[in-house]
Formats: sequence, structure tokens, C-alpha cells
Amino acid sequence: MNFLKKTVDRLEPTFSEGGKLSKLHSVFDGFKTFMFVPNTTSKSGVNIHDAIDSKRLMITVVIALIPALLFGMWNVGYQHFIAIGQDAGFWQQFFFGFLAVLPKLLVSYIVGLGIEFTSAQIKKEEIQEGFLVSGILIPMIVPVDTPLWMLGLATAFSVIFAKEVFGGTGYNIFNVALVTRAFLFFAYPTFMSGDQVWVRTRDAFWWGAGDKLDTISGATPLGQLATSAEATATYHDILGNIIGFKEAFLGMIPGSIGETSTLAILIGGALLVITGVASWKTMLSVFVGGALTALAFNTWGPDTAIAHLPWYEHLVLGGFAFGAVFMATDPVTSARTECGKWIYGFLIGVMAIVVRVLNPGYPEGMMLAILLMNIFGCLIDYFVVQRNINKRLKRISK
Repeated sequence: MNFLKKTVDRLEPTFSEGGKLSKLHSVFDGFKTFMFVPNTTSKSGVNIHDAIDSKRLMITVVIALIPALLFGMWNVGYQHFIAIGQDAGFWQQFFFGFLAVLPKLLVSYIVGLGIEFTSAQIKKEEIQEGFLVSGILIPMIVPVDTPLWMLGLATAFSVIFAKEVFGGTGYNIFNVALVTRAFLFFAYPTFMSGDQVWVRTRDAFWWGAGDKLDTISGATPLGQLATSAEATATYHDILGNIIGFKEAFLGMIPGSIGETSTLAILIGGALLVITGVASWKTMLSVFVGGALTALAFNTWGPDTAIAHLPWYEHLVLGGFAFGAVFMATDPVTSARTECGKWIYGFLIGVMAIVVRVLNPGYPEGMMLAILLMNIFGCLIDYFVVQRNINKRLKRISK
């Protein structure tokens, strides 16, 4: 490590002002501060310094996402071999999924970081680190059969129009990863819904070798419930077997790459809570809001399959758990006051279930719920702060 540090220090003058590669200073600084925590401090004013910088914080989130990502890779292979009727071992299933997911990770990071590096060079600013998380989130919330060119286009759109135009990391109003998914959903709906995009039945390699078996139906459980003509809340796997709560909780169901396993998501969520990176209040309130709303629909809702879905199954299907743990807790777009976190998370849970039950054309709901509440996060904080100010003024006036 000392050798690497000395090498970086020796190269720094080359990239500093007056050096041969000074135009690439932002790029060099980005890699340097990624590998080593900078020792620079502010020179004026009163400041509170944390033990870690934002890059280290973002890396913690990336580590927390690893369990869901690895499970998602395996599940891609698991669903594939079920679909084609072929027996396969664990490593064969995982390797197939790894080859299917890896190109999406590469496209997301290459496009997103490429834009951020270019923007930093043009503005002669430090490279922001927010895309370290967005870059891994984006491939995890899309169907496995999303074309790479489409993913790259959506990533570029979200980084430019949902982040850079607002000033970069820390200034964006909407969650960048969810804007990517929203762009894909509204621009290319046939690639984000239906029963043909969630299970890859052709070769995993990104050049798309092999023929897709169009006879295979891999609709997600929520998709099945939304289109069901019966009022019974049952859903099936690719082979037609009824899926129970255990399978849904573990994640052995069709769905977006990283959203299927609630168990893996909760493992990552526990790490975020233990390290203090994310708020447990926001996470818990999302689940509480969703559970209570689902209970209300179970009692007084319409006579449809998804309205009769038990509340606890709502929490483990689709992107509900993933959104509660990794999206709703985004420190930039969510509420920051302690009371505001309860309100913000609760309303996300409520809206997600309302959209699921009352809009059969969009059975997921979590994406729209979080994007909607992104708009009101600051407003919630404003009213919480004003309420505290008014209470103190009344106390003083007495």
C-alpha cells in the first residue's frame, strides 16, 4: 500500500496545474481520492468533520448491495434452466447469470462515469462519487433481457437530466436510478413489462447468441395478479406450480435482477443500519405504510386478485423491499428530519400499494411512489422544522 501511495504522489505533479496532463486533473483526483482518503480540511468557519468521506460512505452502500446482486445473478440462471427444462448445478446457474448481468453493470458504469468524468473536466471540478451507487443500482432494477443500448441510453438521460443539470451529486431532486427505470418504462414499455422479459431463455453472452423460446411465459407474480380474472391471490412459477411465501421471500421468482430476494435485501439493509449509513426509521415506515394499506384493501378493497393479496406477501413481491431499503433511504432525495423520515417512508408504502391495487396497468407501484415522494421530501422537512419553530415560539411567549 505504501508503494502505491508513493507512486500516486510521484505522478500527481504531472496532473496538477502546469503539468503535462493537467487537463486530466479531475480524473486523476477522482482515482486518488477513491483509493486514499484525502487529508485536506477546510480552512475557515466552524465545521463538523466525519470519520469517513462520501466515497467511503458510497462504497458501504455498494457492499450492502452485493448480497442482492449475487443472488440476482444466480436467480437469472435458475430461472433460465427451469424455462428450458434442463438440470443444472449451482455454479452453472450462477455463471450463466453472471454472464447475463455483467454487461449491464459495465454499460451502466462506463456510460454514467464517462459522463461524470467529462462533466467534471469541463467544469474543472472534483469528480462526484454519487454514481458509485447509482451505477450498480441501475442494472439491478431492470429486467434481465433489457437491451444494452437501451440501458446505456436511459443511463445517459438520467445522469444528464436528473443529476448534472441540477448541479451534480447532492443537488438532484429525483433518485437517478429510478429516473433510469422510469425512462425505460415510459419510452420502451414492451421491454419493461409483460411475460417475455424477466426470464432469459437464450445464451447469456451479451452478443445475444442463441434463439429465444417465445413459448415460455415468465410473468412476475405481481404481473400475474394484475391480469388475473379470478379474485384468488395465487401466482405461479414458470412451470405452473403455485409459489408460496417462502419462495417469494427467498427470491426464487421472476423479477428484476436485484429485487427478487427479500432475504438478501434485508441482509444489506442490516449493514446499512449498523453502519449508520441509512435510516432504519425510513425503512421501517415504508413497510408499516405498505402493510397497513394492504390490510385496508384486504378488508374494503375491490374484488380483485391483487387486492386480496395478503399484506405480508405485498412486502416481499416486486421491488417493495428493495425500494424500502435502498431507494427510499437515499440521503439526497429523501426527508432528513427525524420526524420527516417517518412521514416520508410511510407515504411511500401507502402510495406503492395504492398504485399496485388500483392501477392494473402498472402492478409494481414502488417506482412511482418513491419518485412522487421525492418531490415532497423537502416540503415534509420544511413543515417539520416550522412546527418545531412555532412550538418554541409559543413556549417563549408564555
